Amino acid sequence: MQRDQLVRRFEQGVAAYEAGRFDEAFRLAKLVGNRAPGIEAVDEVAGLAAYRLGRWREATRYLEGYIERSGDQDQIPVLMDCYRGLGRTAKVGGLWRDLRRLSPGREVLAEARIVAAGALADSGDLSGAISILSAGAVTRSLRNPAGRHLRQWYALADLYERAGDVPRARELFARVARADPEAFDVQSRLQSLGGGPRRTARSAGRR
Repeated sequence: MQRDQLVRRFEQGVAAYEAGRFDEAFRLAKLVGNRAPGIEAVDEVAGLAAYRLGRWREATRYLEGYIERSGDQDQIPVLMDCYRGLGRTAKVGGLWRDLRRLSPGREVLAEARIVAAGALADSGDLSGAISILSAGAVTRSLRNPAGRHLRQWYALADLYERAGDVPRARELFARVARADPEAFDVQSRLQSLGGGPRRTARSAGRR
């Protein structure tokens, strides 16, 4: 297959990924990667498409190669989540420790924190998971929280509920609901805990 054809196939793969056709995106990126190995962008698309498909082993192979060659930190949380899917809690923890030493951006750090905590929770260490997520400023109530704050509050509330600390879980779910009543399934989670503010006419009208 000639270079122009490979470029065309890769462009088709990128378009398929952006359209949510992950099977097609993975097939095309893999084809290009087999013919022209070592191209960072190809490995990234193949890895992300495999991740979306839940093909953890293939995703780790492509993403490891991409991160090693590019030095890009943004996909490390995705790689961590792949290892979480494989049940490799120690590997997730190692990547988490390495990433923290690199001083990544706030969004990357927040996503990695959620994955690291989730992996510990999966292994039964709820107290360790709560410790990771409750570290730093994530537990503070903010006037204008960013999306990363809502994701971390929600994840921490879920951990507290699983650990049996219903009051803390309710408070954090309520904090998410105040910031964005439509976030995740926070309304039903609050209702299941028997608390939280009632939906106002204004918030109900957003549906």
